[in-house]
Amino acid sequence: MSINYETRYASSPKEVKKLDTKELREEFLIQNLMQNDEINLTYTHFDRYIAGGAVPANKSLKLEAIDPLKASYFLERRELGVINVGGSGTVEVDGEIFTLDYKEALYVGRGNKDIIFKSDNPKKPALFYLNSAPAHKEYPTKKITKENAEIVELGALETSNARTINKLIVQSVVQTCQLQMGMTELKTGSVWNTMPAHVHDRRMEVYFYFEVPEEQSVCHFMGQPDETRHLWLQNNEAVISPPWSIHAGSGTSSYTFIWGMAGENLDYGDMDMAAIKDLK
Repeated sequence: MSINYETRYASSPKEVKKLDTKELREEFLIQNLMQNDEINLTYTHFDRYIAGGAVPANKSLKLEAIDPLKASYFLERRELGVINVGGSGTVEVDGEIFTLDYKEALYVGRGNKDIIFKSDNPKKPALFYLNSAPAHKEYPTKKITKENAEIVELGALETSNARTINKLIVQSVVQTCQLQMGMTELKTGSVWNTMPAHVHDRRMEVYFYFEVPEEQSVCHFMGQPDETRHLWLQNNEAVISPPWSIHAGSGTSSYTFIWGMAGENLDYGDMDMAAIKDLK
């Protein structure tokens, strides 16, 4: 079988305060997402969210239900977001084929049974980053490119956080039940993302860092605003962010990251800001 998965349980701020570095990484860091000819998934009990990667290098890969879903097929009660961070490839959804080039996205609604991933060139395989959340209703499958995205420019070079936010799978672009995904690109010379930091108690989030140059890293900050912790991430790694945690990062170079979230509110602006000077 080409599908691997692991389960992560929800944890409270009280528990996390007691974790050492190794335990913190085991709890929240997601590694080995992009492995040739495998689908690797992490199922978290925070909003029953799934984050993963599919790399169809030498063969096509079919997205099948994993045991925690107790479903006959993966999207029986779920919706799916896909963003390609590798070579060109295709996603076949119940016989309909969608071509995804680099940084293009696809929303797949609940009820679609056969999801098949393929690469156009085995020597440069597609790297499909996957996010999935429970869904209560069927919505149409839709491809989203940067031309379709809602784009916002934020930050400044003076504060090292000039960035472009590409809102790809959000309500203003495509109808979803609760899944939201987008991509933030740091300008050359900028390293800080999502600053000032914030929490959103009605949504959890997962960050996936890519375009991190070799020998460089991103330091991801998490925790309650008055008691933050940090995790060092490499290229193509992700981190789970609980609803009670900030989620911000600073790299040793510029980079790009994909944010995905789910919960009971589709309002992108639903967040409680934490002033920079108040972070501890």
